[in-house]
Amino acid sequence: MKLIGMMDSPYVRRVAVSARLMGVAIEHEAISVFRHFDRFRKINPMVKAPTLICDDGGILVDSSLILDHVEAQAEPSRRLLPASGSARQQALYRVGVALVAMEKAVQWYYEIGLRPEEKRWPDWINRVSGQLDDAFGLLEEALSSEGAWFGGERPDAADVATAVVWRFTHYVLPDQLDFARFPRIAAHSERTEALPEFVACPLD
Repeated sequence: MKLIGMMDSPYVRRVAVSARLMGVAIEHEAISVFRHFDRFRKINPMVKAPTLICDDGGILVDSSLILDHVEAQAEPSRRLLPASGSARQQALYRVGVALVAMEKAVQWYYEIGLRPEEKRWPDWINRVSGQLDDAFGLLEEALSSEGAWFGGERPDAADVATAVVWRFTHYVLPDQLDFARFPRIAAHSERTEALPEFVACPLD
């Protein structure tokens, strides 16, 4: 399998790190949806990152759908989502919150980073920035003050998504958010980014 996309996308990095944690081999090819649009389009006419080229040549898009496919190939003991019950529901909730944070961070970045200043919509920026702040607040509340993983003894899918979006937000919106309000996420990020699976997939 081959993962197409840049690690500065939180969705691409989420897939790359998760696959490593699950012991599923995926080759990575760094192709940008912006700088290499035509090249990307030849692989996937939707020009959507991440794109996964499967072993049979088929393609998958959307990080959650890709990871569903990857999890099915991982050893059960190394999967990042519990198989069933309340533990799975809680993990999915936390992943969902982190994915909202990703979406809002990307929207905010695109609004101030790509749209000309005279065409920006302050009310929209206030809305998405507030949603991002609220999502981080929920993750901050859910994290243990004792530094435990969401997944217990090892990181799970929510740990990966939370760490990835935190690093991404620091990278693209360094002066836009009061990061000091989320000390548990900051400590979680520092611990998570030190893992070899994260180190092997640097954002920048």
